[in-house]
Amino acid sequence: MSLFSFGKKKEEKKAPACCCKPASGTEKAPAAECCGAPVAGICCVKVLGAGCKSCHTLYENTQAAVRSVGLAVEVEYVTDMKKIMEYGVMSMPALVVNEQVVSMGKVLKAADVEKLLRRQSGC
Repeated sequence: MSLFSFGKKKEEKKAPACCCKPASGTEKAPAAECCGAPVAGICCVKVLGAGCKSCHTLYENTQAAVRSVGLAVEVEYVTDMKKIMEYGVMSMPALVVNEQVVSMGKVLKAADVEKLLRRQSGC
């Protein structure tokens, strides 16, 4: 019955680890290649997209929102489909804050991204 993978153990999908939120629940020190120390509760901001116009628009709006909120965090633009699939995102563009998908399939305006960032940071 291995034709349809019956009886095989399913692999656990691990969310990508971040310095602000370890994947396995074990405390670990921030890695040097990680996003750095959290600033106002936010350490990672990523835009996931395939490189289309709407993805670039979300990236630009996110950069503008990060600047207007006053965060010293770099916005990362991820186009690698393997990395995007690790987040479980099926529609793009998507916005990831602190390794959690907060929006997918929508081009958010800068004001909407600001609201999400303020909610995540607790301000």
